[in-house]
Amino acid sequence: MRYRGTYIEVDLQRIAANTAALRRSIEPTPHMMAVVKANAYGHGLVQVAQTALENGADWLGVAIPEEGECLREAGITAPILVLGGVNARGAEASVCFGLTQTVFDAERVRLLEAAAARQGKKADIHIKIDTGMGRIGVRTEDELATLIHAIEASPHLSLTGAFTHFADADGEEESYSLSQMKAFEKMKQLLPKDILIHASASAAGARFPNARYQMVRQGISLYGCAPRPECASVKPALSWYTEVIHVKTLPAGACVSYGCTYRAEKETRVATLPIGYGDGYHRALSGKAQVLIGGVRCPVIGRICMDQMMADVTQVPTEEAAVGAKVVLLGRQGTDEITAGELADWAGTISYEMLLAATARVPVTYIKASGK
Repeated sequence: MRYRGTYIEVDLQRIAANTAALRRSIEPTPHMMAVVKANAYGHGLVQVAQTALENGADWLGVAIPEEGECLREAGITAPILVLGGVNARGAEASVCFGLTQTVFDAERVRLLEAAAARQGKKADIHIKIDTGMGRIGVRTEDELATLIHAIEASPHLSLTGAFTHFADADGEEESYSLSQMKAFEKMKQLLPKDILIHASASAAGARFPNARYQMVRQGISLYGCAPRPECASVKPALSWYTEVIHVKTLPAGACVSYGCTYRAEKETRVATLPIGYGDGYHRALSGKAQVLIGGVRCPVIGRICMDQMMADVTQVPTEEAAVGAKVVLLGRQGTDEITAGELADWAGTISYEMLLAATARVPVTYIKASGK
């Protein structure tokens, strides 16, 4: 698969260690969810889910029923919460594959009740409460009471949990999160006492111990990108590599790539790399990013093309930047490391998006968790 030497490597040993560290950090909270939506943040849905469940997670979180279906078809039997809403087709799938479905209005309840009745099954649901995210969820006590009444009138549905989500748990100020916690506590009084209550994702779970309730949803921290200093010690699990495909020496004044946005100020040794925005290495990184070659940071020069890009390797010994030399786009080489946070800063986005950036034509390899 690696004909051109461009690939992603996911270290499942890191996922295992991160999961175990995060589980210890929230004790004695009874449950921990591994959020594996969006192909486990680019790390591999099934591989990460299995590893997390073997190392301390007991719930899985997905965004859409299709992800839950994939996990069930892989033989995973752990409880899976679909964090988003569903239409009629999604409701049928959620019930069919035994997924716990998020509800936030009477229409979602109606669709799920109808699907469960048709299939002759009982479906578990969690209520989403919007305490300030402004996305999905009931916002008032009246809305919550109406929703609970609709659920109670649905014989094929079982209310097993309720949750909210913090909008600014990783921010500098606590005030907004504290206001959400207060609103959630007020709404929680209307809920049955024996259901699973959860509110915190990675940042809030580390920052606000009193908001852990019965479960913490671990997302970005699971993958080694701690959103807050209080988070457990975790390490990145994903590395992105390519190789040098061509090297040339350009004279002073020579231009590189489309638009001639880069002009060499002096004689410059330039390496061409077989990767571009067609692989998900964002064009916004042009002239801003760095790569590691021979353990040396090399600036990306000129505009990133669809399939290729160039780097200044003048400072790298010639033999270490020759054709075939390994290039680190994301990850560690020698004593230096390029993180998802750095890539995100250069591209003007967030680490989450950079972890998800690679397209389908970039193959993924796995380092298996020890003993698995």
